[in-house]
Amino acid sequence: QVQLVESGGGFVQAGGPLRLSCATSRSIFSSNAMGWYRQAPGNEREFVASITSSGITNYADSVKGRFTISRDNAKNTVYLHMDTLKPEDTAVYYCNARGHAVPFKYLNGVWGQGTQVTVSS
Repeated sequence: QVQLVESGGGFVQAGGPLRLSCATSRSIFSSNAMGWYRQAPGNEREFVASITSSGITNYADSVKGRFTISRDNAKNTVYLHMDTLKPEDTAVYYCNARGHAVPFKYLNGVWGQGTQVTVSS
């Protein structure tokens, strides 16, 4: 059974908003930090944003001030609200769950299948 399911990706013009969702199970959501990563063609998978079970957030410099990560404890879902999108934001976005002691610079934990975000200029 799929443990993390991303949705909300699509095509958007530069400057526009988009919201991604990552639905997971109660057991994963309640005991792990959640994060978003992205991977563009030819690039390595990179950290985008994270949120702990207590609500502490962290962002990559490239998205700080434009993206917001949040979690809905009732729905076991984490969101990535993206605003003022740029063509360089184009990538496959992956949801991730991991223990709080594992730094997000490492590509560990449980991964979703990804959702494509394409920003046109």
